[in-house]
Amino acid sequence: MKIGLLNTRIHIQQSETVSDKYGNSMSFWKPYFSCFASVSGESPAEDRAAGAITEGGGITFTVRWCREIAAVTSDRFRVEFGDHVYDIEGVDHMNYRGHSAKLICRRVKR
Repeated sequence: MKIGLLNTRIHIQQSETVSDKYGNSMSFWKPYFSCFASVSGESPAEDRAAGAITEGGGITFTVRWCREIAAVTSDRFRVEFGDHVYDIEGVDHMNYRGHSAKLICRRVKR
């Protein structure tokens, strides 16, 4: 892995659910980990669903492997990059060699 390509800082957030004094559950995103990554640009593809055309917004972040990255899953974590937030659709541990991991993401629509 060429370390010089990891030139962009990303912030990984973790979902946490808390209950208030009445028992209502509320979820929010808290900071989990920040690291440098290599970014494979957003794909210009368009999705067609139910007659509507939407922009793809897929992006891949390659990061160095560490214990914090090994714990990242697609259901409880997301990535903040620049002014956008990305849901993690999958984590590729690159043959479990312990060198790097890829976070396959899609932009969250706000």
